[in-house]
Amino acid sequence: MMKLSDLLAKKGARAFTVPESATVANAIRTMYENRVGAAIVPSASGEPVGIITERDVMRLYAEGKGDFEMLLIKDCMTTNVILGRPEDRVTDVLSLMTEKRFRHMPVVQDGQIVGVISIGDLVKAKLEETAHEAQALREYITS
Repeated sequence: MMKLSDLLAKKGARAFTVPESATVANAIRTMYENRVGAAIVPSASGEPVGIITERDVMRLYAEGKGDFEMLLIKDCMTTNVILGRPEDRVTDVLSLMTEKRFRHMPVVQDGQIVGVISIGDLVKAKLEETAHEAQALREYITS
């Protein structure tokens, strides 16, 4: 059974962060430049205290929340962040993200961010796993 650690080893264990003191415009630029849909907000000790995502930015805009060059991350980030662990199973995390309706999960080990998993990463991994299982069954049947 594939775990988040396997996925991070394959895709790269990189997490893009922005400080609480950054503006929403800074976060948008960070996400755009790195082609990611979320930026993690770490505490001074490095553990995640929040996340800002494309969805958050869209919500802020729709609510008319002001100038993104002035609006601070700490005032609008999502703070009830669900964290993953490297030993979590892909299937379990995919179910959780689907049920709770969120698309990005920081992965933490010993209080430190070791990567971010998106629902797209999980779906891709699950599809690959299913394709391998189907191939193994075909080989078994024909042997």
